[in-house]
Amino acid sequence: MFIPFLLQKKTPMVGIDISTTAIKLIELSSSKSRNGPPQYRVESYGVEPLPPNAVVEKNIAEVEAVGETIAKVIEISKTKAKWAAVAVSGTAAITKIITMPKDMTDAEREVQIQGEADKYIPYPLDEVNIDFQVIGKSEKEPDAVDVILAASRKENIEDRVAALEIAGLKAAVVDVEAYAMQSACVNLLSPFLGEADQTIAVIDIGATTMTLNVMHNNKSIYTREQNFGGRQLTEEIQRRYGISKEEAGSAKRQGGLGLPDDYEKEILHPFKENIVKQITIAIEYFKEKINRHIDHIILAGGTAAIPGVETLVEHNIGGHSGTAVSIANPFAQMTVSPKVKSQKLSDDAPAMMIAVGLALRAFD
Repeated sequence: MFIPFLLQKKTPMVGIDISTTAIKLIELSSSKSRNGPPQYRVESYGVEPLPPNAVVEKNIAEVEAVGETIAKVIEISKTKAKWAAVAVSGTAAITKIITMPKDMTDAEREVQIQGEADKYIPYPLDEVNIDFQVIGKSEKEPDAVDVILAASRKENIEDRVAALEIAGLKAAVVDVEAYAMQSACVNLLSPFLGEADQTIAVIDIGATTMTLNVMHNNKSIYTREQNFGGRQLTEEIQRRYGISKEEAGSAKRQGGLGLPDDYEKEILHPFKENIVKQITIAIEYFKEKINRHIDHIILAGGTAAIPGVETLVEHNIGGHSGTAVSIANPFAQMTVSPKVKSQKLSDDAPAMMIAVGLALRAFD
């Protein structure tokens, strides 16, 4: 949203998710079908761990290290793209929906927003990047449209642009993670979102942050972030068994391979119960603010892929309210290039939602 998107329609572009622990890259191509939605194909894909503390709470702390890791994932993926879409986290951006006359041009909207930005932005305007996007007709005013206003401190944008440049890429767009997630859902989870009057909760559980994004009729109506993620499991393994963070992370990813027999009962199961607790808290906050039934919960993020999490959430949350629960797979309706390892892509699928949402910006 923060950088003009001026590419020609068939210019290759990758979506790059800069998370706390890894760089994730996706490149898509698109072909039109006669009577249905576009058909997407995964052309390039890669995931590469970040050095410790290169990204802290989704803020880039070491631009050089992040840039070098992006370069590695480009090499792994074998993409030839020179343009990329990246995103800032929800906590690094201020977003607000405002209502504006529908007959204004974008240039007129920009002038008005710049003139009134200090009403919405609690920082000096010379310290932030501001952008906007029309999202559709206003439900409140028939002659108006709703416009998303987004602002982020310049250093958040500049650090990401600089990291891409180190890797030989140019930034086509800098988005907000919640909107990238929403884009992936609207475009790729049509079996759930296509039904009228559906309310879908997408819960992304990363290394340090859990994000709830609730959509109704394909529009985001609520977003919340809370401090919780898979790093807590890694740290508990490290503490309990006196091993390094790297060894703990490796054991976690391999389902506890090499850990003592009490791992599942003493550490993994309590952590999964904590996942349910955190999701319950997030949903209760949503219902306090917006009194609406959730029809479907979609679990995303690397932590959501832990075996048994889906069943536990469905039993403890879905079962009481008639809410269906599933694990996100943004590639379920896509084809895959022969150069992409399909099994590894499938294993990583729940953690790739933001990267996919960013990659979809190539077709805006």
